Amino acid sequence: MNWVALIGARTLAILQGWGHGALFFLDLVRALPQAMRRPGLVVVQIHAIGNRSLVIILASGLAVGFVLALQMYYALVTYGAAESLGLVVNLSLVRELGPVVTALLFAGRAGTSLTAEIGLMKAGEQLAAMELMAIDPRARVLAPRLLGGVISMPLLAILFSAVGILGAWVVAVGLIGIDAGNFWSIQQSKVDIWRDVGNGVVKSAVFGVICTFVALYQGYETEATPEGVAYATTRTVVMASLAVLGMDFILTALMFSTP
Repeated sequence: MNWVALIGARTLAILQGWGHGALFFLDLVRALPQAMRRPGLVVVQIHAIGNRSLVIILASGLAVGFVLALQMYYALVTYGAAESLGLVVNLSLVRELGPVVTALLFAGRAGTSLTAEIGLMKAGEQLAAMELMAIDPRARVLAPRLLGGVISMPLLAILFSAVGILGAWVVAVGLIGIDAGNFWSIQQSKVDIWRDVGNGVVKSAVFGVICTFVALYQGYETEATPEGVAYATTRTVVMASLAVLGMDFILTALMFSTP
């Protein structure tokens, strides 16, 4: 019976945590109109979240493009389909690797930064001071950051995919010797702007909501101690990454299950 009680207590704690997170997300959604009326705050967050993540996104996209071109060429040349290298690289990036890898990098770089920032504001009692002055910290602090993350993620994913395709072109044309015209023409004829690129953008926007929300929630609910802030940043990376991978499967099944 002790095991049954323990399992029941853990289950109730998990459900309570999910419910608290859902209510917190609804509060953020209700605070978004107030944040939209102050676009300057959103622009500042787009710069802090997106622009400062640009270097790692571009470097990672270029490296992924290099490696993807080599790996796909070795696989395709076996079946005499090396001319499809550009198409395979493009679809791999815009459909899957661009949104997912960008989200994972975003969680590791921008997500931990947001969690630490909100956690330190809570530890320094800045959020409590706002509440004493009748200022809702969700509308003034959290909602602009949520909008900044949701806007920044698709832009970063697009740049990741674009740089990755350019990196694949350098390897395919410069090193392997594939015809440059064939590399680009097969992409233009086979890649659908709405089904492929558009679904990738939708994926990245959903991942932006997930990563930013998890980071803000962990920072806002953390214990106001150095150990609590450090633990919250670790939870941000783990929970956001797992949520992105799980949601990626669901979105892929919904978007690309029918021809």
